[in-house]
Amino acid sequence: MAAPSGPEEIQIPDTEPTEGAGLLDELRAQLTRFVIFPSEQALDAVTLWVVATHLQPAWQHAPRLAVVGPAKRCGKSRLLDVLVETVHEPMLTINTTPAAIFRSITEENPPTLLVDEADTIFGSPKVAEKNEEMRGLLNAGHQRNRYVTRVVGNDHTPHKFATFAMAAIAGIGDLPDTIMDRAVVIRMRRRAEGESVKPFRSRRDTPALHDLRDRIAAWARSLLDEAANLEPDMPVEDRAADTWEPLVIVADLAGGAWPRLARVACARMVAAEAAAEEDHPSGARILADIRRIFVGRGEPESLSTEELLYLLRQDVESPWAEWGRSGLIARDLSAMLREYGIKSGNVRMADGTQRKGYMRNKFLDAWRRYCPTVHSVGTQPVPSGNTQPAALGEG
Repeated sequence: MAAPSGPEEIQIPDTEPTEGAGLLDELRAQLTRFVIFPSEQALDAVTLWVVATHLQPAWQHAPRLAVVGPAKRCGKSRLLDVLVETVHEPMLTINTTPAAIFRSITEENPPTLLVDEADTIFGSPKVAEKNEEMRGLLNAGHQRNRYVTRVVGNDHTPHKFATFAMAAIAGIGDLPDTIMDRAVVIRMRRRAEGESVKPFRSRRDTPALHDLRDRIAAWARSLLDEAANLEPDMPVEDRAADTWEPLVIVADLAGGAWPRLARVACARMVAAEAAAEEDHPSGARILADIRRIFVGRGEPESLSTEELLYLLRQDVESPWAEWGRSGLIARDLSAMLREYGIKSGNVRMADGTQRKGYMRNKFLDAWRRYCPTVHSVGTQPVPSGNTQPAALGEG
């Protein structure tokens, strides 16, 4: 596998286009008739994802397509309308129980799951707790050979059910982290003034979409063995590579400009999600902000809890000043960092006194793993000196 690289570093010459390249071009054009996409890369990704559903028996991983937006009327449901008519064996899961879904999944010919209004399933902790089985099903189905076992019949005989199936999940707001981590994420937006699309009308538009779907399926059917044996160079690693590999393989099979377009979309969209994760308080935001503070202070060996909390709360663009009732306190900071194996202790200050604080070397591994893109280059130093109030408590 190739080392990760930025989109600007991806220099792949176009290859001889196959029939598949023409089909991808045609599908891409059909998608733009009905949906405004947030970027060209998102459009390319959805195009490749649709075609990948027709090759599911070839894949080791079944990428989720997370279609999310900040509010209503962002085009999420309209995109699902088009997916219903173009993916392999669509299965809408409206008011469908997890038990019914995994009883509908076969290993030889899995359907494509389409979940709309996912915010009604995962929108709050209380609601999500009631739908934990659905989340578990969507997580397990990302990888082949992950089964759920249930007892069936009057004699309660244990039976294994397959879960492997590609899935598109649409909703307001982000989906659970475990699903987003297994997904190609499409962040939809409302149409701006001047942007227009055609209304989707089943009676008028479905025949053309079905004809295209059938031609895609016929092209893909003859390539199952070849697709299953390909191991393409990927611009990302780990779970992101697992998730995007089917899309990149489809692009390589199609040829033309698609191998390059797929890798650029992969690199840019994965990088965007990594940046979003760093900015999210429940993710690695706290690590990234502390890293910036250490850099701004000239990389000291340690910082007191008092000073660290003060500097975190001083950043007007961070959530820490309004965290809880009175801003981030030592107990909250300790709980967040404990998730990364980082604990406070007695540290020696420049004046020779000891206080409760954090050693820089305790953060190094977590920084390398969770916020590697936060560098010292371009970081503005935090003013030194006694800038914090004298009455700050340790907490």
